[in-house]
Amino acid sequence: MNIVFDALQIYLPAKRKQTPSGWLAFNAPCCEHNGTTPDTRQRGGLIANAEEGVSYHCFNCGFKTSWRIGRNISYKMKKFMRWLNVPDDVITKLALQALQTKTDTVGYKSIISLPKFETKELPAKSKPIHEWATYKELEPSGMDPNLFKVLSYIMERKMTLNDYEFYWSPEVGFKDRLIIPFYYREKIVGYTARKTVESKVKYLSEQQPGYVFNIDEQNDDRKYVVAVEGPIDAIAIDGVALLGSEVKEQQTALLNSLGKHVIVVPDRDEAGQKLVHDSIEAGWSVSMPEWSQDIKDVNDAVRKYGRLYTLYTIVKNAEESQLKIKLRMKKWFA
Repeated sequence: MNIVFDALQIYLPAKRKQTPSGWLAFNAPCCEHNGTTPDTRQRGGLIANAEEGVSYHCFNCGFKTSWRIGRNISYKMKKFMRWLNVPDDVITKLALQALQTKTDTVGYKSIISLPKFETKELPAKSKPIHEWATYKELEPSGMDPNLFKVLSYIMERKMTLNDYEFYWSPEVGFKDRLIIPFYYREKIVGYTARKTVESKVKYLSEQQPGYVFNIDEQNDDRKYVVAVEGPIDAIAIDGVALLGSEVKEQQTALLNSLGKHVIVVPDRDEAGQKLVHDSIEAGWSVSMPEWSQDIKDVNDAVRKYGRLYTLYTIVKNAEESQLKIKLRMKKWFA
């Protein structure tokens, strides 16, 4: 039984047709909401797939969303439902039914292949920084000068030891690096060690394919998940980091499994352009706020504007329309 597809068919426009390939074609309700000309040529398409799911694609404005058994109903799918005038109580009921199918372990695992991560070790002699920085060692004269540099780096980035459980190691190769553990379901599954002084090799990392940094902290009642490239940026706004500019399929599955509105903020460089294109392909929103040109990433914005204002501008400037995103890119990457 395809609960979402069956429900959507009830609210589709009366004027519709079925194509030879199985799509239900109708005037797309999304175009006027995405800043493009209203559809009058039945460019909206809905299809049930073999995995007891449903996909919608507008061939006019480019909006797309999908659902399949084992997943929460996404923010974008709920938005599409509202554009079809599906009542809120019906959407809520469907969301609960979808949640029930997700708790069916057999069905969920057979369809959604979320990545699995092995437990990893941090560099030798690593300890949380607050354990190294004892009360006695808080005086610069009593502290390892490398640890003092790491603490200075944290402060320069407008972060505190309360923002994340940072680690440090006195071992050669790591003593001038800030160690950021990667957690998944409360286990350490990797890390990155960020150089705190100028260096050709900024990061030394142990990273498993498909991992999304800080995803454990997103399972609450927040409506949005802000995704960035690097962990420092993610910590600055309590978002997630994709640990690069390429979105992996497993990362898409992990983030979509949260059932929240994903907003991606790219860095202002060539790699950021790649991230924008991958985010559009994943069906996520992209935000490129009206920040001054000296702001190159989210942490820069937090250092200049503060965390609250930075988050406000990210959410306010989130775009789903491919056309609007591509127009904004011209200014963002200028």
